[in-house]
Amino acid sequence: MSYRNVSVLITGGLGFIGSNLAIRLVEAGARVTIVDPSVPGCGANLFNIDPVRHDVELIARDCGDAETFPQAIRRADLIFNLAGEISHIHSMEFPERDLLINGVSQLRFLQACVRYNPGVRIVYAGTRQVYGKPDYLPMDERHPVRPVDFNGVHKYAANMYHLMLSRSGHLDAIVLRLTNVYGPRMTLRIPCQGFLSTFFRRVLTGQPLEVFGDGQQLRDPVYVDDAIEAFLLSGKCAAPEGRTYNVGGARALSLLQIAEICAQLGGSLPVSLRPFPPDRASIDIGSYYTDSRLIERDLGWKPKTEFQQGAATTLAYYREHLAEYLDPANPEPFCSLPEHQGVQRKLMYATVPEEN
Repeated sequence: MSYRNVSVLITGGLGFIGSNLAIRLVEAGARVTIVDPSVPGCGANLFNIDPVRHDVELIARDCGDAETFPQAIRRADLIFNLAGEISHIHSMEFPERDLLINGVSQLRFLQACVRYNPGVRIVYAGTRQVYGKPDYLPMDERHPVRPVDFNGVHKYAANMYHLMLSRSGHLDAIVLRLTNVYGPRMTLRIPCQGFLSTFFRRVLTGQPLEVFGDGQQLRDPVYVDDAIEAFLLSGKCAAPEGRTYNVGGARALSLLQIAEICAQLGGSLPVSLRPFPPDRASIDIGSYYTDSRLIERDLGWKPKTEFQQGAATTLAYYREHLAEYLDPANPEPFCSLPEHQGVQRKLMYATVPEEN
């Protein structure tokens, strides 16, 4: 699986998973172009690509403005599409913003890919959130799709854009439905990015950890290096029989177990249970863990990293670079995005011509 001299375009390449992917590809000898507009609240951080900053081309554009960078699309041998908003809470507070980022921009980007590089392989970062509350566990790709928030709805729309354009022969897309990914370079200073971001932030600032509900809800966090391996395998494989793959972690753990592991790594911090806040309870899916046998069968992928090992590596990275990821004066940012309304209008009208 050689990526030497392969021209790769990564949307969302300044974010958590995208930056780790960019670093790995540069190390493998690929020619990497990153497209990322650094939309507030979506996790972009220029420091994320610090090890390879001078080895990548950075295009500071929204992927929906793809008409402004057609040459980058034309020369791409392969596209990794990781642009988007991941926050379920933000999607419920600002649903139109989420639609623009995760739906409209994705549609515009894919239309440009069809126009400038028809048939190109695109690997899209989807989410297990599209499934909603599980009917059975572990959850496989045949599970009904019933998202419980706007983020899941809009991510599923983008999922289907990729697959529809592949069925019609215009693109060659693979969708990875990721469970909770964690590791170095995930955002800490932005609120509402999931329980793992919150747990790591609290460990790093020496605060007690809180778990909503009874703590018995199951999750299977996947370490970012394992997730990157799934992207790399998807990028270079022959056209697969299935184009949608679940990507989960090595083992299912309860939220209380995950919190206790993090607390021990933080020096035996207190862990407590608390009732679900109403805004969280309405979109909670209960327990979830992944059936990843399809991607193992087709691509040979399996997660390798146990959570305790991955969490220890993650915390060690942040302790070395904490000032780049967390403001000690604001360790618990308030979960709201009032300043993003201007961004929302900008995204909506950026590529729409004025009427005569």
